[in-house]
Amino acid sequence: MDLINQYTEQLINKDGIFFAKDQSEISYPKEGNENCYQIEQNSFWFNHRNNCIIEAVKKYSPNNIFFDIGGGNGFVSKGLENAGITTVLVEPGIQGCINAKKRGLSNIICSTLEDASFKANSINSVGLFDVVEHIEDDHKFLKSINKYLTTNGFVYITVPAYNLLWSDEDTDAGHFRRYTLNSLESVLNKSGFTIKYSTYIFSILPFPIFIARTLPSRLKIKRNSNSMTKHTNEHKNSQGLMGSITNKLWNYELNTIRKGKQIPFGGSCFVVAMKN
Repeated sequence: MDLINQYTEQLINKDGIFFAKDQSEISYPKEGNENCYQIEQNSFWFNHRNNCIIEAVKKYSPNNIFFDIGGGNGFVSKGLENAGITTVLVEPGIQGCINAKKRGLSNIICSTLEDASFKANSINSVGLFDVVEHIEDDHKFLKSINKYLTTNGFVYITVPAYNLLWSDEDTDAGHFRRYTLNSLESVLNKSGFTIKYSTYIFSILPFPIFIARTLPSRLKIKRNSNSMTKHTNEHKNSQGLMGSITNKLWNYELNTIRKGKQIPFGGSCFVVAMKN
């Protein structure tokens, strides 16, 4: 509680989870966190995204307490804590907070960013991992993030890439848009940030996403986009030769991030920005 009290005193502690007094509506499926919880641990996608995030945080702000905003079941937070980085999970969905507690996280706030009433200029590092696409007014939201950050504080963001890849899955997930690096950097600049690093990740995924999701959506082919069996199969690690190839590709992406270089295309955008 002492750690969280440094940033806000407007929370109520209930069984080790801190709740905001008000709970705003969010654009995220009610069952979303529980569905993710079932696949995260064995998912190539969640694990590779975690590894990319950890490499960047270790490079730019390894000694800061890290606020994982909209952090779901705490999969990223747990990965960061395992890497020696103290985290605070801020997640408005109660099921996500319960799952995060099961994972052994201790700094959990069940709230939106606004409802938590954080003190201005108090937070050093913030993560928004596949969160911003769920916010209708992304500029307003990122300006509010800026307000809570200290001078030279960092924000780390991943979002889905390319509106060209829009599908029914985006609609079902409560997305308002997909991004390019240029469009994400532009809204960050307008919101008072300087870009420190940006790249695409998941460079192999745009074509499979287009074939498996975008094309059926455009052709009005009905698919059960919320099938857990389908999602589990999509997230499985490849085996054999394909598994060897994809592992080498993920290692290439991690090495590229370590060197501060850019991957030219991919299924997600990853940006690190600093408050002006």
